[in-house]
Amino acid sequence: MRAVHPKKLLLTKWTAVEPVSKQKHFLVTNVMLTEIPDGKIEWIEIEAVYSRKTKRIQWQELRDESVWCQGWV
Repeated sequence: MRAVHPKKLLLTKWTAVEPVSKQKHFLVTNVMLTEIPDGKIEWIEIEAVYSRKTKRIQWQELRDESVWCQGWV
């Protein structure tokens, strides 16, 4: 698994392959790091563009191409 730099993940755009609660387009609004010194990404918060509802997920979920596509498609 490739490491993802937190600054590059923040504010990226994602499209859900299957709508999540009737929402399809999301934006990464927060990146939560572990408290240990290496600061690996633990969780991210994604915000639905239309409804502005946020959801906390593990960042590895974004790597599953059957669930998420990078960018707004």
